[in-house]
Amino acid sequence: MNTDGMKKLDRLLYIIRLFQVPGRRYRTREIADLLGINEDTAGKYLQELSGTGLLPITYAKLVWYLPDGMTVPQLELSLSYPEAVSLYLAGRLLSQTQDEQNWHVTMALKKLVEALPPTLKERQQPLLDALLFSEHPEESPLRDMSNTFQVLASGWAAQRRVRLSYAPPHRKSFECFFDPYLLEPSAIGRTIYAIGYSSLVKDIRVYKLERIQQAELTPEPFTLSEKFKGPEMLQQAWGVMYGDEEPVKVRLRFSSQVTPRVRETRWHPSQRITLTRDGCEWTAIIGETLEMEPWIRSWGGDCEVLEPVALRERMLPHIHTMLKNYGLSLPKQHNPEEFDSNMFRAKEQ
Repeated sequence: MNTDGMKKLDRLLYIIRLFQVPGRRYRTREIADLLGINEDTAGKYLQELSGTGLLPITYAKLVWYLPDGMTVPQLELSLSYPEAVSLYLAGRLLSQTQDEQNWHVTMALKKLVEALPPTLKERQQPLLDALLFSEHPEESPLRDMSNTFQVLASGWAAQRRVRLSYAPPHRKSFECFFDPYLLEPSAIGRTIYAIGYSSLVKDIRVYKLERIQQAELTPEPFTLSEKFKGPEMLQQAWGVMYGDEEPVKVRLRFSSQVTPRVRETRWHPSQRITLTRDGCEWTAIIGETLEMEPWIRSWGGDCEVLEPVALRERMLPHIHTMLKNYGLSLPKQHNPEEFDSNMFRAKEQ
């Protein structure tokens, strides 16, 4: 096999294919010779495949092998070209919204690209090379979330309980057993959230992938709670936070300058847009408004919160801070019951 110019992804995929043959055992030196690389690099590849869960191999008596009962996990799919391209675009979007390393996402994209026609495959290779995944993970400032993702994905797919250690931003770390009911990507936080049952609070919780310090798959199965209506709850969420209270009506006023842009996108399943003389009014039913606040602020002065009142009031401190940052101040309000002696005084030239 000609391995000149092979990238790390190609090498990892090649190693995975070697172990798809039942009963095969390899020394590290044999893998290195097949790939045309040194033994230390081959050893790092094998350890990485084993550690991230991409390949459930074990090292014993100087050889790497799949333990009895273990197989290389595979799904058989038959996709048309448009379907494969659709999945590739979805994977690209996921990779762009993450700021950590996740080799499972990279591998999925790589396999999809390899299944595309040769001409398209050649054009997409530079995009794969540009992903946020280092050839040398020890030199990368990005945290590798591959193992955590592998545990959560396996627990979700096989309905197996997970033991995890979690570090909230303003509280002490804690450990709990967690039943992953749903995995949901979020462009807002550039991450993936796990929604499920926490043994600590005995209720549904949403955990952010980066805050999970350790994750371990247990052999204990779980049953999905009949009360959990994930897809329905997420229909009312702005991102993944759906709240415990009743959804509220959010009404925003947009200026005419940004109205065309507002109308281009379906920001929420429940949205309604009404054109006005000076722009438009946007309304939606939202379960939890906290996640949408950065989006509202991103429009600057072209967006005004009309309701709910609580959301409008939460915008005011940010407006005051922006005025202060730019050296501006709010105009003084005139009290009609007080006489302003400067009102009719001529301004000095």
